[in-house]
Amino acid sequence: MSFSGGHHAMRSSGGLEEQRSIQSQGSAAMLDAFDFSSIEEMDPSLAEGHRVVYDREVPFELRVQDADAGPQEVGTLEAIRCKILALGDELSPQHCRIELTSENDLFFHFTHNVDEHGFRSMQEQQKLMIDFPDYVSVVIKMLNNCIKEPHSFLAVFVMQRDGHARLDFIQNMEYKFVELLSCSFLASPEEVVRQQITFRYNSVKSRLAVMQTRLQDMSALVKVKNPSLLLQLQRTPARAGGPVGGASGYHKR
Repeated sequence: MSFSGGHHAMRSSGGLEEQRSIQSQGSAAMLDAFDFSSIEEMDPSLAEGHRVVYDREVPFELRVQDADAGPQEVGTLEAIRCKILALGDELSPQHCRIELTSENDLFFHFTHNVDEHGFRSMQEQQKLMIDFPDYVSVVIKMLNNCIKEPHSFLAVFVMQRDGHARLDFIQNMEYKFVELLSCSFLASPEEVVRQQITFRYNSVKSRLAVMQTRLQDMSALVKVKNPSLLLQLQRTPARAGGPVGGASGYHKR
């Protein structure tokens, strides 16, 4: 970049960044304006009366464990969608279910189920100092910590060939790794996986149709009010997100 055109280039760049920021904010606001509740109500996970209390992508370190050997020392980092569902009153839940899915593998579907009786077993084995009504909020807090502070809080998911799996929440204390909580998972049956894939496909298809209709309406409006802005928007490529990061280096002995 030459100094003679530097000031103008900086102004153009600043304007472009401002435009992208406005576009991003507008997209978020537009998504919030849509009511997708009718689509979400078709979720087969809600069939037994559960309600969704958490639904976010969380960075997981995925490892495979063979029967005659320990888990991989270094896994692969991937964004896993964690959906937590609760049954019963918030202060006295009857059942908790955690579902793990992946956008990279539609057939990746693991489930953790626990009620108050099963939690007492976890409580004794892991010496947990919480009661079952606090379990959901504690898991949510740990998942959010893995998002906010991925170098300090780790979610390591170890899968076995027989369909069993374990999610370990680890805190990196710099001088040692401390295991905070461990949750047992099972690979979901084929019928459940089929239902979930069908729902996800129909959900994306429905959302896309709504957004395409809205985009056409917006394009028509901008074309009438400011045709040159529409051409500029159409020429501006969307920026993709960056990589999630690297593996933790944690290894359970």
